[in-house]
Amino acid sequence: MTKFLLAVHVLAAVITIGPVTVAASMFPSTARRALAEPGSPAPRAEVRTLHRICRVYAVIAVVVPVFGLATAHSLHVLGSPWLLTSIALTAAAAAVLGILVLPRQSAAVAVLDGTAAPGKADAALQAVGRLGMHTGLFNLLWATVTVLMIVRPGSTTGA
Repeated sequence: MTKFLLAVHVLAAVITIGPVTVAASMFPSTARRALAEPGSPAPRAEVRTLHRICRVYAVIAVVVPVFGLATAHSLHVLGSPWLLTSIALTAAAAAVLGILVLPRQSAAVAVLDGTAAPGKADAALQAVGRLGMHTGLFNLLWATVTVLMIVRPGSTTGA
């Protein structure tokens, strides 16, 4: 059962977190290009698509920690410091995505669609400038979790 749980955990991580990471990374430059070309529909469609990928896959990615915790329980490592650190970093990555990245993406999409509240457009444009930094933080958190999952300090596997 442990191998099954681990396989689902790893597959879920690759299939769900990978697209969010890539789409979130592409969003800031695509949004800046779309804002620079207000009449062009192609960059606006790309921005909407990237935002939708981030939103949908962020929700689906909940299965990653669920199967991760089930795997950790099966391996009897729930109290291991590397796992507790990974859990904290995963929560931090989710918070960065949910509090910093997705709302700023939504604001940029609203500006591009012309549905932004009056007076909010300038703030949304400034937020796009900081979005790359927030996305980089999100990616760094996930990269750290990935390294911890591979290296597992104190692991008894000898790897």
